[in-house]
Amino acid sequence: MTLPITIDTHDPTPIYAQLDRAIRFGIASGHIAAGDQLPTVRQLAVDLSVNANTVAKVYLALERDGVVATKRGVGTFVLEPRKEALHVSQRKEHLKTLTAKFLREAAALGFSPAVVLEYLRHRIEKGD
Repeated sequence: MTLPITIDTHDPTPIYAQLDRAIRFGIASGHIAAGDQLPTVRQLAVDLSVNANTVAKVYLALERDGVVATKRGVGTFVLEPRKEALHVSQRKEHLKTLTAKFLREAAALGFSPAVVLEYLRHRIEKGD
């Protein structure tokens, strides 16, 4: 399985935190479904060009939190989502990260935060 995950080396957020957040968000948003097998630690490390120990640390934390289960010799699988799997604080932190990245990219294109806000208000009013 190829995970819909990217690592931004220019983002000040540690790679471990980016990966953890991306997997949790992928599960919460339905892009990664319960029962799906995650790539092996080695494969994901190669795919993302990160250290295998970083991936192993994330998988261990996800297993500890009851998000995934590892079956020795078989693989790591996503468990049925629990309502508390993505805590409010984690969701707010993810929103903060997304917003900062969005505003940085908008600024790089020449859009001020005020212009971005007006555009978002317009989209919300239209129901997009």
